[in-house]
Amino acid sequence: MKSWRSRIALGLAAGAAAVTVPLTATAAFAAGPPPGDGWQPVGGESFGSWQVCYDQMQADLPLNPQYHEATCVHDPQPGLPDFYSEWMR
Repeated sequence: MKSWRSRIALGLAAGAAAVTVPLTATAAFAAGPPPGDGWQPVGGESFGSWQVCYDQMQADLPLNPQYHEATCVHDPQPGLPDFYSEWMR
């Protein structure tokens, strides 16, 4: 049987973790949408440049007939300086 001291320490550690995680978590799509209405976030990944991301999104556009326009927004993430959020409308 665990001592009360161990149980209290474990409870405090769990409580601290429960508070820390929401405070440090970030949204999957931190960058705002491009100008205009109707943009939907559809993904994100690292590309060498905005043009490479844009070209890939244009190639993916025919695969998503519910959308008629696609673009990328530079959205650096910790450890991923070349990360782009992908948007379609």
